[in-house]
Amino acid sequence: MAEPTLEILGYARWFSLAACFAIGAWLDNRDRRIPNEHWIAWSKPLVFIWGLELMIKGADWTIWASALAALSFASVSVIGRPTIASILKAEKMDVAVAFCYLIGAAGVIFGAMKYAPGDALSLLDGTASEQRVLWFEVMLAFAMVIVFELAWRLRLLHGGADAKALMWVALMLPSWDTLAPIFQPSGVVLSTPPVFSLFIWGGLAFLLLPLILLSLNIKNGNLKSFKDLRMAWHSIRMPLDIVREKHVWLMDHVIEKPDSSVGVQSRRRVPRRTPSAEELSKQVDALIEQGAVSAWVSPKIPLITMFFPAIIPLFLFGDPIALAYALLG
Repeated sequence: MAEPTLEILGYARWFSLAACFAIGAWLDNRDRRIPNEHWIAWSKPLVFIWGLELMIKGADWTIWASALAALSFASVSVIGRPTIASILKAEKMDVAVAFCYLIGAAGVIFGAMKYAPGDALSLLDGTASEQRVLWFEVMLAFAMVIVFELAWRLRLLHGGADAKALMWVALMLPSWDTLAPIFQPSGVVLSTPPVFSLFIWGGLAFLLLPLILLSLNIKNGNLKSFKDLRMAWHSIRMPLDIVREKHVWLMDHVIEKPDSSVGVQSRRRVPRRTPSAEELSKQVDALIEQGAVSAWVSPKIPLITMFFPAIIPLFLFGDPIALAYALLG
């Protein structure tokens, strides 16, 4: 009964991933933010599915506690980190989280003492015990959560929603065990974690954006000079009267030329700092004063928006690195 049940859990994970990201992408495009309530709500199926998997596989207490450590660490990005002062005041939430930290730390320490010793190759050739493999899968998911948390803190990931999404995926898809892509290459021994594979597929999806924007500009007749061609692969032309309402970077701006005249110039890079609404309004007014009716703008596309379609190749082909190795090797 274990295998069919695990297969059902795999489908539940795929459905949860697609639904969570579809709603998240919609919220991010509509409001430019994803509220923490979204991640709290979708943590419930995550915990339920992961708990069922650990139960079916007969995980011991160290594996359960290690999974709790990963969940507790990830919760910091949503509910914050408990402080000593709040714990001393006996605030229920902070006391509960601190207690989870202690249990999680014990699970990681005792799990490492129990499962870390031994031949690492046994994890790859299938000779390791199921419990040892399971503990390492949990720890790998934990490691991915730490990586994305650090990437967010170091501003390598600029959006908090993007980091939370990746941490959520790392825990929802801790391994490929229950996922089984449709066209998985044969003979694959080592694969990257599912969350890392999704990150790669999402990055590849970004490579399609220049072609999409270029096609839109050709369709709309925006290519009238070589200068337009330089802008068309990362920008689109938009009427100035709606720029203020859209989530875009304004690429055109008014400059003073060496002969003291003024004119419109197009940037090829988005500004390092997003202008305020007042600054954007002034820039638009300045362009209108120069007789411009439209301008080049670069759309602000949330990362999670690109992760959503990346679920399709993840579901079909799994790990892109393993796929490339199978095709080219």
